[in-house]
Amino acid sequence: MGRTARERPRKLAAKLLQIRQGLDFTQEQMLVALKLDKKVFASAISGYELGTREPPLPVLLRYAELAGVSTDVLINDKLSLPK
Repeated sequence: MGRTARERPRKLAAKLLQIRQGLDFTQEQMLVALKLDKKVFASAISGYELGTREPPLPVLLRYAELAGVSTDVLINDKLSLPK
């Protein structure tokens, strides 16, 4: 019995980058804002923004809170971040 890969949002990485840039944060500042500075390195933020790593659900929730949007906006490729 084979396992198929879980479908991933194609626009998530770009949205996470857009949020950080919209806040005018460095990756280090984003770590602090996400309350991850004691847990992971800035390379995690880079991985999220490049799409090579997928953030855990609590981290997605924090991104959404910082951006003032629902998590649906982050994970639904049909929805866009507000300007």
